[in-house]
Amino acid sequence: MKHETFSSALVLLLLVIDPIGSVGVYLGLMRSLPERRRVRVTLREAALAYAVLLAFMLGGKGFLRLFDLQQASLQVAGGVILLLVGVRMIFSGGAELFGALGSGEPLLFPLAVPLLAGPSALATVLLLAAGEPARLPVWIGALSAAVAISAALLLLADALLRRVGDAVLRAAEKLMGMLVVAIAVNMLLGGLRGYFLG
Repeated sequence: MKHETFSSALVLLLLVIDPIGSVGVYLGLMRSLPERRRVRVTLREAALAYAVLLAFMLGGKGFLRLFDLQQASLQVAGGVILLLVGVRMIFSGGAELFGALGSGEPLLFPLAVPLLAGPSALATVLLLAAGEPARLPVWIGALSAAVAISAALLLLADALLRRVGDAVLRAAEKLMGMLVVAIAVNMLLGGLRGYFLG
């Protein structure tokens, strides 16, 4: 994850958080809630997801030290997780990614975790912080922007679905899945290179 910029980190985080691919699951979770309550719940869940991701970002180096992990091995693991998520984005829908939806108002699960702060997003923020810790303010800014954009897209989910249609959203998710797979392969190769070549 070397040589990332604010914009490339923002795009990467938006790809792994995948708010477009989460629209179907989000609407299913929120269907029973009145519109005003839906806004409050969405903002609360986005804040919880942000707190979880920020904790992983800030604790990145400590996490590596605690488990005596090399950054290269974490990069390979993150690449594998991203690869699986990307393949699922291409070949399945959001509901299949996160299992059956519960009834009632979501609290932390499944909207904050794992819909917004899933394994791939957690691995990505960990790698960003561990790779270039001196640029932590840039990564925090990119994470803040990514979560804010994701929350805004989810709040606009009804209008988005009406305007572009389900087929276009599914096509966009599959396209993002292909990008995630490409990023995952790049991460895997970088991790293997770092592990074997030092």
